[in-house]
Amino acid sequence: MPSPAPLSDISTEADIRLLVDRFYDKVNADALLSPIFNEVAQVHWEKHLPTMYDFWSGLLLGTGRYRGRPFPKHLVLPVDSQHFRRWLTLFTETVDAHFAGPVADEAIRKAGNIATIFEYRIHQARNPLQIL
Repeated sequence: MPSPAPLSDISTEADIRLLVDRFYDKVNADALLSPIFNEVAQVHWEKHLPTMYDFWSGLLLGTGRYRGRPFPKHLVLPVDSQHFRRWLTLFTETVDAHFAGPVADEAIRKAGNIATIFEYRIHQARNPLQIL
């Protein structure tokens, strides 16, 4: 049996779309995250996915198309550390399943930074006198 072809790195808009689409497929199937996205936030996927393509394309390919402030939308959600850990696990699994290389590694690092910063800022906003 031939070995599978090696995975390529993230380098095109098609790669970004694949990453985002497969990641959100996982989110929508996840028992912990799906209710947050679909019931609480009531995400309009046809609008959200192109925004996420722009976001990740900007971070990973330097396109600069994303214009937005993602944190305020997340601040109001009933999420905590378990949600951020799960989000990062699904993201990492998605990257690892489809890509390999320095940009894929950078995607995982950036996702980890986003999760850490958002979790910290949400905790601080809810508990302003408490150190995490």
